[in-house]
Amino acid sequence: MGQVVPLRSDLTLPSPQDRVAHRNENLCVLCASAFYHSHYFCCMAKTTTETDSRYRHLEKMSVKELLQSINAEDKTVPLAIAKCIPKIEKLVAATVKQMKAGGRLFYIGAGTSGRLGIVDASECPPTFGVPQGMVVGLIAGGDKAIRKAVEFAEDDTEQGWKDLLKHKINKKDVLVGIAASGSTPYVAGALQKANAAGLVTGCIVCNKGSAIAKVAKFPVEVVVGPEFVTGSTRMKSGTAQKLVLNMLSTSVMIQLGRVQDNKMVDMQLSNNKLVKRGTLMLMEKLKLSEIAANKLLLKYGNVRKALAAAEIL
Repeated sequence: MGQVVPLRSDLTLPSPQDRVAHRNENLCVLCASAFYHSHYFCCMAKTTTETDSRYRHLEKMSVKELLQSINAEDKTVPLAIAKCIPKIEKLVAATVKQMKAGGRLFYIGAGTSGRLGIVDASECPPTFGVPQGMVVGLIAGGDKAIRKAVEFAEDDTEQGWKDLLKHKINKKDVLVGIAASGSTPYVAGALQKANAAGLVTGCIVCNKGSAIAKVAKFPVEVVVGPEFVTGSTRMKSGTAQKLVLNMLSTSVMIQLGRVQDNKMVDMQLSNNKLVKRGTLMLMEKLKLSEIAANKLLLKYGNVRKALAAAEIL
């Protein structure tokens, strides 16, 4: 293997021209260090997400042993997140400030990380009644990568920013990069361009001192340790990212006034279950019968408007 050189402190990604000019020098596409086959040998050589599992010979375990072992590892995730709450708090505060001024929240990632961002973004409109496009999730390889992996999509340092430009991203917006390894070129490149454009940037990664964490203005580093299946970051790392995303988007929406007491008063009435839930909210708050509460809800379209109308009445 070739010599591994420490990450450059400025973390400036090589330009496409540089990569062409030095294509025979085996430079890492992420940090411009020397490497052998890919940036993983350089930027992921000492990461905990790639460390060997604490468990051996998984194929010899009983189903019960497998489940108990996975569960034991999963229990460590909330404890790792608890250490990150001050960092998450800073990211929430910065996001709220931008969104109150008319900005949007963007998530960007590849593979599992990208899919988790899309899940969180897609749930904000029905849960909190915000417009489509206020929270946006992007994945390397485009929408087709949600269901099927797109080979090498995450290795393009330029495409992330190009994808964001399609949404007319601007300095009012917030960009959060999601990458378990903290070294995904698609994400790192987008964050660097976003910084240059004056955006607030954050990240959710699962390794300490990663390249992406050094690029993001508000990094969240949830170090969950080795995965049960070595390198399978869809497990503890994915769980950690999902929990942090829950905390981020929920806290932001509460701060934006999208929750009253502990109720989703702006939720969209998109199915019978949610109509029933909204009806129960009005019954509890206004001391109405089920028929009266349901009628009021359907007349005004959501719980908040129904409550406001009842106060006027």
